[in-house]
Amino acid sequence: MIIILQDDLEFKGKKIPKTILGTATFTGDTYFGHRARLYELDLESKPENIAKVIEAAYNTGVKSINLVNHENLLKGYKIACKNGVKMDVVATIGKSKVNYLRPDYEKAKNVDWMEDIKKLKEYNPSIMVIDEFLVNSFDWAYIKNILNEINKLNIFSGLITFTPFETTEKLLNSPIIDDFDFYMIPVNKYGYIMDCESFLKEDQKKLTNLLKKLNKKIIVQKALAVGILKPEEAFEFLKQLNFVDMITVGVANQKEVESTFNILKDL
Repeated sequence: MIIILQDDLEFKGKKIPKTILGTATFTGDTYFGHRARLYELDLESKPENIAKVIEAAYNTGVKSINLVNHENLLKGYKIACKNGVKMDVVATIGKSKVNYLRPDYEKAKNVDWMEDIKKLKEYNPSIMVIDEFLVNSFDWAYIKNILNEINKLNIFSGLITFTPFETTEKLLNSPIIDDFDFYMIPVNKYGYIMDCESFLKEDQKKLTNLLKKLNKKIIVQKALAVGILKPEEAFEFLKQLNFVDMITVGVANQKEVESTFNILKDL
């Protein structure tokens, strides 16, 4: 598997960019620890700064972005679009402020996911994926309801999880197995924010076999292990895996854009 920045995935008659600009840094997700506060000050509260990073990524060759229903993120994206950015959109539905260490799945399900669909469909997304804290409730009837609403729009649907082993095993025998096409999972060489103690050869083989059975298009997230891994090391590791179809990578400033996405050009 080779990830090429400018390459597209051809799927059911459509071309979708393989590399997606992640936006967790723009919304200050809590799993960044102390850096979340810095991202809140530098990015989340300043849409003009978000726009600058988006524009830099676009000029480097990134042609897709992961959007959530977040006011300043959407403001920043609109500013970037006014400045000439034209990106494909992967929309996340049902994102909420849930504690990663002690996730309350029932609380997460109170999110107004229908409003997210209504808002984010305005950006003509190729794919809509359901947030991990909804997926990891394993409430199949609830999740199926969301997938049905997405599929009615003729938009590709997908799921996100932070437990690729557990969730994939459960999905294989679930009533929603045929209702989605894309699957976003964390993958990195340390197994960071994955449901395994490490991600050595045995775990890699196990996950590969599970994903082969699932037979969905795989979008890798958290490849940099939330900044623990350097981009070159992270991407070289992913080249060893044969299940990666797409990747989403977040950056926090223009310097990180250059140091991260220029590496992808050479892979």
